[in-house]
Amino acid sequence: MRSKRVSKWTGLILFGIWALGSTTLSAQGPWGPETPNFNVQVILRGEGFGLVRFRQPNDDVLVVHLDTWVRDLAPNTSYLLQRAVDVNVDDVCTSEAWLTLGKGTQPQSITTDSTGEGREELFRSVAAFPVGSEFDIHFRVIEETSGAVVLTSQCYQFTISQ
Repeated sequence: MRSKRVSKWTGLILFGIWALGSTTLSAQGPWGPETPNFNVQVILRGEGFGLVRFRQPNDDVLVVHLDTWVRDLAPNTSYLLQRAVDVNVDDVCTSEAWLTLGKGTQPQSITTDSTGEGREELFRSVAAFPVGSEFDIHFRVIEETSGAVVLTSQCYQFTISQ
């Protein structure tokens, strides 16, 4: 009977150590804090579905990573991710000044496979803006050849960190 009691306590202690270690690692990880809005999970809806993990590491490089995933779109088709920003931070995205995103300043297609799913790791420098700059941002995905909008996001806020 004693061995069962010890194993329950051992399991509880190991879980506590794991939980403490996980908290410490995530707090000291390479990504900026979530509040204010240094990292954003962008949901794209429309003819299909998409997700953009908009992340900026805690470093002095000032690059935003845009890990992009789309699904339920036309198979074997190329799409582009675009963004528009407002410097008037009020949760209302009114800008229509769309910029095509990619690998730095080079636009990069997101090509779907035979099931209509596509993934691409994109990035963009934000070094031209001061650390602490805030803006409203929204995204859309367009079909590359026709320019037809297939996915859109709501308005998000982002703050440049270091």
